[in-house]
Formats: sequence, C-alpha cells, structure tokens
Amino acid sequence: MRYWLMKSEPDDCSIDDLAAMPQQTVAWHGVRNYQARNFMRDSMRPGDLAFFYHSSCPRPGIAGIAQVASLAYPDASQFDPASRFFDPKSVPEQPRWLNVDVRFERKLELIPLLELRRHAALAKMRLLQPASRLSITPVAPEEWQFILATLARDA
Repeated sequence: MRYWLMKSEPDDCSIDDLAAMPQQTVAWHGVRNYQARNFMRDSMRPGDLAFFYHSSCPRPGIAGIAQVASLAYPDASQFDPASRFFDPKSVPEQPRWLNVDVRFERKLELIPLLELRRHAALAKMRLLQPASRLSITPVAPEEWQFILATLARDA
C-alpha cells in the first residue's frame, strides 16, 4: 500500500462533499500537471490511502482520509468544451489527462498546514518543501504514521 496527499479546494470538493457523494466516491478530475498525472497512472492503486487536503482556502490543511477506489482512467472533462478543464489538444484515442476515483474513509479535525510545519518528523514531507504546488504527492509511511499517531483526531 502507498500513501498520498491529494489537494482539493473546498469550494470545488470538500471532505464533507465527498462524504455526501453517492457511494461516498468521486472522480479526482481536473489534474493538469504531468507529474501528478503520472502518480495516478503509474503508482496509485485501489486500496492506497490519501490525506484529503483542503487547499487555496483561509485554513489549508488535512481534513480527512480517502481511499483510492480505481485505477487511473481518462478524465472526461478534457474532452468537454464547456468544462474549465477542457484540453483541445487531447483526443479520446490518446488522452493526456487521467483521474482516479477516491472514496471517503473518515473526516478528521482539520490539521492546519502551520501545525504540520511545526514537527521535525515531517521536515522532508513533499507538501512542506519550498515551491511544492503539486495537487497529488506521495507521503512516506513514517510521515503517514506520525500524522495519524500524533496529530489526527476524528472530527
């Protein structure tokens, strides 16, 4: 099993939105970064766990846990001219962009970014590196365990 951190703007999809979805599952669409896409395509597998991270909001931080529920498949939004994620250079025969389905596991009391930064055990966490803007990043098993054992509380 691998561990991930997946960022979502709560105005787009929050942990509460995920919990309210049919079957508590959503397609993680709209990823338009090749490295994040490659993580989904090459490394993510059903059963992997991910911290659900609220980004681009007044209090960014880990808001819950989700499980990867599918292998990567073409992101339909790339083909939809009405979508803000439309990519005119992508064609169904050779899609550029992928998504995975994620399923709600549990909501956590928000663990703010500033709290994550306070802990030496997380100093190498990719989220905390300068200029880290990827929407999907791997989380080392020891970082995952530290956050769950030290910082996480069910909401």
